[in-house]
Amino acid sequence: MSTPSQDQPLWRPNPARAAAAGLVAFQAWAAEHHGAPAAPLAPVDSDEQAARRYADLHSWSTEDLDRFWTAVTQWFGVRFTEAPEAVLAEAAMPGARWFPGARLNYAEHALRAADDEANADKPAILHLDETTEQPTVLTWSELRRQVGSLAAALRARGIGPGDRVSAYLPNIPQAAVALLASAAVGAVWTSCAPDFGARSVLDRLQQIEPAVLFAVDGYHYGGKDHDRAEVVAELRRELPSLRTVVHVPLLGAPAPDGALHWDDLVADDVEPVFEAGPFDHPLWVLYSSGTTGLPKAIVQSQGGILLEHLKQAGLHLDLGPEDRFLWYTSTGWMMWNFLLAGLLTGSTIVTYDGSPGHPDTGALWSVAARTGATVLGTSAAYVIASRKAELHPGRDLDLSAVRCIGTTGSPLPPDGFRWIYDEVKQDVWLASVSGGTDVCSCFVGGVPTLPVYLGEIQAPCLGAAVESWDVHGRPLTDAVGELVVTKPIPSMPTGFWNDPDGARYHDSYFEMYPGIWRHGDWITVTSRGTVVIHGRSDSTLNRQGVRMGSSDIYEVVERLPEIAESLVIGLEEPDGGYWMPLFVVLAPGAVLDDGLVGRIRTSLRTELSPRHVPDEVIAVRGLPHTLTGKRIEVPVKRLLSGTPLEQAVNPGSVDDIEHLRYFEQLRRDRRA
Repeated sequence: MSTPSQDQPLWRPNPARAAAAGLVAFQAWAAEHHGAPAAPLAPVDSDEQAARRYADLHSWSTEDLDRFWTAVTQWFGVRFTEAPEAVLAEAAMPGARWFPGARLNYAEHALRAADDEANADKPAILHLDETTEQPTVLTWSELRRQVGSLAAALRARGIGPGDRVSAYLPNIPQAAVALLASAAVGAVWTSCAPDFGARSVLDRLQQIEPAVLFAVDGYHYGGKDHDRAEVVAELRRELPSLRTVVHVPLLGAPAPDGALHWDDLVADDVEPVFEAGPFDHPLWVLYSSGTTGLPKAIVQSQGGILLEHLKQAGLHLDLGPEDRFLWYTSTGWMMWNFLLAGLLTGSTIVTYDGSPGHPDTGALWSVAARTGATVLGTSAAYVIASRKAELHPGRDLDLSAVRCIGTTGSPLPPDGFRWIYDEVKQDVWLASVSGGTDVCSCFVGGVPTLPVYLGEIQAPCLGAAVESWDVHGRPLTDAVGELVVTKPIPSMPTGFWNDPDGARYHDSYFEMYPGIWRHGDWITVTSRGTVVIHGRSDSTLNRQGVRMGSSDIYEVVERLPEIAESLVIGLEEPDGGYWMPLFVVLAPGAVLDDGLVGRIRTSLRTELSPRHVPDEVIAVRGLPHTLTGKRIEVPVKRLLSGTPLEQAVNPGSVDDIEHLRYFEQLRRDRRA
């Protein structure tokens, strides 16, 4: 296909497709019942008109929070066992109070599709792993039965509201069942992926003192079995709060002494009983990456998550009962929790336990084809890896069902946009999104009625008052600033665990701009209403007074076939100088010679600016990442500034600590 200019969309929804979106029906209904801006029924006749209509709806959603969130509860039929006294009783940040007096249960809503007998034998979950060719099916009726049985078993063992239920499970149906059973009894869920080592898991779970642990004997990844028996034994020794351990035998090992067997707990035919709790009752605890200390234990409410996920899944991803929703994730990443939002809209969710790159880079595209996924979510890194591997998934696989591709985890560079439209599908809605574990959702993301522009996220999400601010708190347009949210969102944390005075919570988001959420991303809000994310602002590059996002550099450098991955750091030096090295991991067979360094410098100078050209290009064996695969910048900057390793990073939060030791040694060598 021809490459469009920057002002021409890569994709537009056809008028019939846009008119059929749930977002359009919601707006028409909300205009009639709650004062939302009316939208004419006729199809839009220009991209500008579509953008204006959405901007009007978005403005209403952030200016009239009471009416907007009331409309969301009514549109999606939220079941309150006790009605709320108000919508937003206190709008301060931090400290917003949503729907006081309301009582409900998240799991009841996730299983509503099973109430309809017509859905009984329809798939709620399709599951694949590396060893299976065709997906296994968990029907809605079977999902409901297993949740009912497991919830009864938890209650029989004294587990109830406020108790913590933990999991050391991969992305398998048992994890979804366990979460829903936990929510059904009013317990607080938390999970870690089984590729986490014991120390990383304990850094998280010891903070919240769980009463229950669901744990696998091992898992299969990258063509190999990974035994976790010793890790589970250590978890049991180091978590004295545990009263119940449930063994999930993925590799076929017998249950260890004192552990209950999963199959025994889900064998009964029991109707689930849903414990209604306050709107702000904790649903789950998620964790920050924990690279510079203990991971923050982020508490999110069942009501806040329910409303936010209904809005995000039902309006922004346009998910419904006919969809099959696949997002590649692990249980240690918030996207797994968001994957379950598909159940809230009656969609079939697809769980995949395995590597997206085994037996080859195209594995995830194959999973999408075999499961008939309609909405496929992945990471920017996987899209770029697919491009570098010269894959042609649209040619080689049947991806006819895929109508939407979502990406998150890091900014998707323009080359990633182009590759999707060239090699996957020309008529596909690319919903690049950005948000965070902190809210378990998106601040900015996909809108089914808007066009897609190269390198740009479509718009701020409904209910999210997103702006770009300068250091003085002034809004910016078409300029890089801090991503801020000026009004509360229901899924913002109710707080951090073991942070009784809220000091850690306040310092994490509200220190720079009092009363305003500062997320820590560089963002540009364009004059046409789209959004560009430039990377994390807490590892800012600031050369000659010009702030730059690291992701802009990665996008250019990693386009070169010789570069597998890169990391750039800007370091203020004691003599007033500024050192900006670029570290590169070379592709197999590549050599960092003068020719390659020259191409790197030329590419950055011509495609970005002379300020983006590094002072040095240094080849490294590997780069450090968080346990969810995000490259680490701030600890590297700290190490190069002279901070000792044990103070610069929490070792249990890093995939390979040896990669960080290199930077510690580099600092010594530079001092010598």
